[in-house]
Amino acid sequence: MANRLAKESSPYLSQHQNNPVDWYPWGEEAFARAKSEDKPIFLSIGYSSCHWCHVMEHESFQSEEIAAILNDSFVSVKVDREERPDVDEAYMTAVQIGSGRGGWPISAFLTPDGDPFFAGTYFPPENRGDHPGFKTVLDQIQQVWTADRPKVQGFADDYAHALRQSLTQSLDAADVVLGADLLDACVHAHSLDFDEESGGFGPAPKFPPHSAIEFLLNYALIEEAP
Repeated sequence: MANRLAKESSPYLSQHQNNPVDWYPWGEEAFARAKSEDKPIFLSIGYSSCHWCHVMEHESFQSEEIAAILNDSFVSVKVDREERPDVDEAYMTAVQIGSGRGGWPISAFLTPDGDPFFAGTYFPPENRGDHPGFKTVLDQIQQVWTADRPKVQGFADDYAHALRQSLTQSLDAADVVLGADLLDACVHAHSLDFDEESGGFGPAPKFPPHSAIEFLLNYALIEEAP
């Protein structure tokens, strides 16, 4: 049986309409249910051409076992980042604050008021090396939500404070000098993060840093220009 996403116009959301997960689109209905049932929200943000979004759907969102956990203990919300870039920006910032890196799919856990208290990206269904599995994450979130709500609220408050600073902070144009030295410094910073042995940037999982790659390509073109 199709879930609520069958009524959505977004091609990405409609791809999840046959998941056993009881998905909600972003909106008041989901948050009202979370408040009335005192459940945390699991927020998943992705887009149609995102490889790891499809991997996580196949591994986890099509799993009857994982869907049962989500449906019993969470209110699950699916967002198309291309349809709601405002939502994506806010919670991607939360992912970057929590982990130092970003990527899709965003997998965030929120209070019924929409405040994140834990945020990550792709999780394999089971523990894989040093990476916790999605079932492990769901179990730990469920336990702390039930047994230590003040701890959850503390995390949410910390995230809210960091988000306010990050999303409202502005730079004085006089403090930034756009020139060759700044560009060279940016290239050097990216070079330190490049994995010369296995390729890509940073440790696994290697989500392509699209903005960094675009910058480096443009830099290369500028350097080669006569």
